[in-house]
Formats: sequence, C-alpha cells, structure tokens
Amino acid sequence: MSALNEPSPLRVVAVTYSPGESLDGFVESLAEATTAPTEVVLADNGSTDGAPERIAAAHPHVRLLRTGGNVGYGAAANAGLADVPTGWALVANPDVRFAPGSVDELLAVAARWPRAATVGPAIRTPEGELYPSARDLPQLSTGIGHALLGWVWPANPWTARYRREREAPRERPAGWLSGSCFLVDLAAFHSVGGFDPGYFMYFEDVDLAARLGRRGWLNVYAPSAVVVHEGGHATRREPHRMQRVHHTSALRYLSAEHPGRVNVPLRTVLRLGLGARLLVSWVSGRVAAGARFQRAADELD
Repeated sequence: MSALNEPSPLRVVAVTYSPGESLDGFVESLAEATTAPTEVVLADNGSTDGAPERIAAAHPHVRLLRTGGNVGYGAAANAGLADVPTGWALVANPDVRFAPGSVDELLAVAARWPRAATVGPAIRTPEGELYPSARDLPQLSTGIGHALLGWVWPANPWTARYRREREAPRERPAGWLSGSCFLVDLAAFHSVGGFDPGYFMYFEDVDLAARLGRRGWLNVYAPSAVVVHEGGHATRREPHRMQRVHHTSALRYLSAEHPGRVNVPLRTVLRLGLGARLLVSWVSGRVAAGARFQRAADELD
C-alpha cells in the first residue's frame, strides 16, 4: 500500500500534569487496545516529574505538546485536537488502562450510531467496580437531591436516577459521558467550539455533551468496551482546592442553564447551597484529618 492510501493515525490526546508511572501503563495498554495506527499527543500542563518527556523520547508515535502552564483540562485537550479537523479522536486521562481491543470496540460502536459525537466505554475502578460514567444531564429535579444527599446517603433515589445506577449496562444514548475517556467525532467537536476553556476541571464534559445534544448529536455509552481508571490524582494532591474547583464548575454550568434576570433568585440559591456544601465538606475533611492525626499519635504512645 502506498503512503497516500495509508489510513491516518487515530489521534489520542492525554492531558498530563506530573502523571508519574501511570503514563507507562497508558501507552503500553493502548498498543493492545486497537489495530489502528495511533498518534499520541501528551498535552502537558506543566509537569515537573519528567514522565511526559521520558515517554515521548521512548516512543516515536508519542508527541509532547506543552500548553504553556496549567491551563486546565478542557483547554489542554482543545490544544491537542486543534490541528485535526475531522475523523475520530480519543481523549483520555493518562491514568487510564485500556482492555485489549477496547478502542477498536469504541470505533465499531461509533459506526453503528451515525449521529454519535462521543462514544464512551465502561469505566471500572482498579478494584473492578463499575463507575457510573454515562449519566443524565443535571436537572434541578434530581440535581438538588443528589447534591444534598449523595455524599451522606449514596443510595438515595435522586442520585441513582441521575447516575443511572439501577439499570443493567447497555449500549444507549446518555446525557453526558465522563471525559476521563471517550471517542469524539472531531467535526462535531469543532462545530460547537470544543471544550469550554472556562472550566478548569470538572463539568467541561457535561457542558460539551449538552452543547452537542442541542445540535442534534448523541453521546453514546458503549459498555462492550472496557477501560480501568485509577483516578483521583489531582484530588489526592490538593483535595480542598479540587472540591472548590468542582463546586465552582457546577455553579458555572447550572447558572448557564438558567440565565436571565428571572432566574437571579435561583442562581443565588444555587450559589448559597453549593457554598454551604463546600464548607461542610471542608469542615468534615478537617475533622477527619484531625482524627487521623490523633490515631497516629495514640499509636506512638
């Protein structure tokens, strides 16, 4: 086959921020996840551990793209996809491990859904638990119950409805798919302006899915493709900051969904409610940290 007839490589974008050894597993497992040629772009947000440089030097199909600083997840992903106008691409966190054949399965599912803009796999934890990665778009009817009760009563009906936890996994359209790993149609992606860079972290995937849905595109859950996501790297490094970022992003999304002067009271209630939830979360974290310190001190006595 001549070079002119060779298929273009599948663009794979991973946003990196000192990913450590997890990046090795990402690249190694990707090799068994697809038979298609791949081009991996590490959109790096200022790593200091040397992992992106090491991996790029060791693998000819891996390219390091420096974003110029910690610009956030969506902005970095946009940079990694900016020069590819059409076709499919894969966006995934660098601590994802791909099951053999999983990316090929995502591509096969995409072929069955002509209006699919994103296709997301079943995401499992390292312990094998299924993460609810294909959810409904947040609505006030379910969102308030989930926000208030989700962390103290995980089995509450509002959370279960929003996260679609009480139904068997099946191939279906979803309101939104976790941005930790999904296949994306680049023509659709660019037609809505990509990720909104105003979201530093969290809710950029929700916002993207909502904008795609308003244009008539679908976000399709494909549980026949499986990946494992370690998750929580940023949260473990800076737990309170990440909680604050999460709540800020939630407020940004919900405020955009309820614009105008008529919704000022609603937005005020949302701001107060999310602020109170953040405060309670912070106090709970401080209490838990104090308890851990006390236990450690007791063990030394």
